[in-house]
Amino acid sequence: MKISGFTYVRNGFDYCVPFIESIQSILPICDEFIAVVGDSTDGTREAILALNSDKIKIIDTVWDMNLRKGGKIFAQQTNIGLDNITGDWAFHIQADEVMHEDSLPIIVDYIKRYQNDNSVDGFLFPFIHFWGDYKHIRNSRRVHRNEIRLFRNNKKIVRSYRDSQGFRIYSSKESYENGTEIGKKLKVVKIPEAVVFHYNNVRDPHGFFVKANRFSYFYNTEIANIDVKNVQQNLDLNSVDRVTTYNESHPAVMKDRIENYHYEFNHDKSKASIKWKDKMIQPIEDLIGYRFGEYKNYILLKKH
Repeated sequence: MKISGFTYVRNGFDYCVPFIESIQSILPICDEFIAVVGDSTDGTREAILALNSDKIKIIDTVWDMNLRKGGKIFAQQTNIGLDNITGDWAFHIQADEVMHEDSLPIIVDYIKRYQNDNSVDGFLFPFIHFWGDYKHIRNSRRVHRNEIRLFRNNKKIVRSYRDSQGFRIYSSKESYENGTEIGKKLKVVKIPEAVVFHYNNVRDPHGFFVKANRFSYFYNTEIANIDVKNVQQNLDLNSVDRVTTYNESHPAVMKDRIENYHYEFNHDKSKASIKWKDKMIQPIEDLIGYRFGEYKNYILLKKH
């Protein structure tokens, strides 16, 4: 049983994502780790090299900005990583995601349990989404609850779906690339104890505004202009629909990063922007524990 981890990143420091901690968090259970590093100018590649691990292999890429619309570049970079792994299992972790060390033995146990059960294509992981700082999480129906992060690397042709949102199985790479096939959803088992810590929105107001503008560059044809003088006028962290406090432990690899983060987010609920539909549905979902109309890019198997 060989586990291959893989990720993609470009200018990780400029984007303020914990890409180093992300790699470190799953490296202990990986036999190899493929880091697809775009043409960075902020020392991202050098920082990954400085981890000095013989498990890590860097694949250098130059991002094709013609693929930026709709986030296609993210899927392309994910597929480059996928094409370079050699393990029986593929563990995809994005640069803003970190796994808790307590989850690692649980993940390995699940792989061993279903190693010979070919009805299982992969595993589904629950997410928690931090907002503003490390003490608050966004917990509304507008954030995804689960994603596939671990799957078999077998003869089936698995490709990144949409903007690296998830994965699907295709009959050929050609049918995937020319768009003639929508792909088959992976059949997965959920690992409820293996929570993905999603830190992409841990930013002060200035950093959040810069991130939003840079990210929009990969989903629109017009280049976003960042006006740092008007940060507060253009974006308010308080406009988040709903957050709650988080009092549990973070992954150990995040210790220094958390200690050196000094912005404290205090949600002004009077500024929260909540759609009328969500105001009606959210309380019902909270009560019954079910999300209406939830998008699921997977087939969840009921296994024990």
